[in-house]
Amino acid sequence: MVDDNVLIARIICDGDQHAFATLINKYQGAIRQFLRRLTAGEQAAADDIAQEAFLRIYQKLDTFLGQSSFSTWAHKIAYNCFLKYKQKIYHQYEVDGFDFSMLEAKVEDIEKDLMIERLMTFLDVAERTCITLSVSAGMSHQEISTITEFPLGTVKSHINRGKQKLMDKVHQQKSF
Repeated sequence: MVDDNVLIARIICDGDQHAFATLINKYQGAIRQFLRRLTAGEQAAADDIAQEAFLRIYQKLDTFLGQSSFSTWAHKIAYNCFLKYKQKIYHQYEVDGFDFSMLEAKVEDIEKDLMIERLMTFLDVAERTCITLSVSAGMSHQEISTITEFPLGTVKSHINRGKQKLMDKVHQQKSF
C-alpha cells in the first residue's frame, strides 16, 4: 500500500485524481461511520456531510503539513463540516423507545452499527464525538483534542461521562 504522504504529493504536484481516489477509499469508511454516529444515524445527513468533507479535503490538501496523521487531519475537517451542518439545522434528536435487550442478542454487524447509532442519541454531541473517535476510529485522547479543539481533560471527561450515561441507560432498561 502506498504511503499517505506519497499519495498527497502526487495529488498536489501532479493533480493525480487516481491518487486522490486511493486516499479517499482508504479513509471514507471511517469518516462516514464517524459522521453517522455524530448525526445519530441520520444516514442522508451523514452522507451529505461526508461529501462536503471530501470536497474540503481535496480543496485544502495543500494545507496539510503532516503535523498529525492524515486520518486525524481528515477527521478534523469532517468534524468541522458536521459543526457547520449542525449550525444550519438547529434541531433536536428525538429518542423514542429503544430495546436494550438487543445488546445481549447476537446480531449481524449492520444491526450492531444501527444499534450503536441509536444508542448515541442518548449522548450530547461532544460525548458522541469523543467516544466515536476513541472507540471507532481508535484515536488517542491527544488526537481527539486536536480534532475537536477541546482541552485534553475535557476529552477524557466527555468519554467517561458518555460511557457512564450509556451504562446507566443499559442498567435502567434491564431493571424494567
